Amino acid sequence: MIARLFIYPVKSCAGVEVQEALLTATGLEFDRSWMVVDAQGEFVTQRERPRLALVRPQIKTHELVLRAPGMLALHIALDAVDRPSQVKVWDDVVPAYDMGDVAAQWFTDFLSLSEGGTPAPNAALYRLVRFDPAHRRVSNLRWTNGVEALNQFSDGYPVLVVSDASLAHLNERLLAAGHHAVGMERFRPNVVLSGLQAHDEDRLDLMHVDAGASQVLLKPVKPCPRCPIPNIDPTTAASSPEVGDALQAYRQDARVGGAVTFGMNAIVISGVGAVLRVGQALSADIDFG
Repeated sequence: MIARLFIYPVKSCAGVEVQEALLTATGLEFDRSWMVVDAQGEFVTQRERPRLALVRPQIKTHELVLRAPGMLALHIALDAVDRPSQVKVWDDVVPAYDMGDVAAQWFTDFLSLSEGGTPAPNAALYRLVRFDPAHRRVSNLRWTNGVEALNQFSDGYPVLVVSDASLAHLNERLLAAGHHAVGMERFRPNVVLSGLQAHDEDRLDLMHVDAGASQVLLKPVKPCPRCPIPNIDPTTAASSPEVGDALQAYRQDARVGGAVTFGMNAIVISGVGAVLRVGQALSADIDFG
């Protein structure tokens, strides 16, 4: 069953938990539609600027609203952009739309503050961009078995699936080691599943979602390697190593060269235009091979 749904309108900023979301060819509607870039057009994430975790988006009828500590809210019209741009996300150089100087100044002011709240020296300029929907950014064909799966500014795949049992198992390990339990927000999934054993999402084949008249098929294709972002507390932006250390002890995955993984990247096989909702039934075969 679908237990929770999340979208992340601005890449690496806080997520928005929703009760339902439109499924598009690039994943859930508005997911990673916007992204922060530096003065060279390179994407910026919590890896370099943990304070992005404190930027909290809200999708309203006609606008995206961004809030952050010490900042006035930034309102961005959903149907407006400023000018064409070109940006880089990982190895992909893609067309985008710059969202203008007001948004750029807002992110520059917020991300250039030191932990003490004073402007950092030689503050870099940051800009907010929106993905050009006319561009086809295709996931790695080796992992999708030749299927041209589209995504926007995600790390590489349109949907990330995690089970609540996997988080519960990790938290058991954290508590046993004397650490605090952590929330699902650290792992930034789109779809959280219930009714599985821990890490059964690693072995799911084609997933059938009961979305009424629409046939929704999602296919897990690649384990999700984990960077240091799960170590960042989404409420404070402070980083500590215990989550990564705990995962390192039991989640090294030979399928991705021994990298630590948590969750599965999935692609959309069918169902574009359907609405995914919390509580919908989901069925899939488990591949024990």
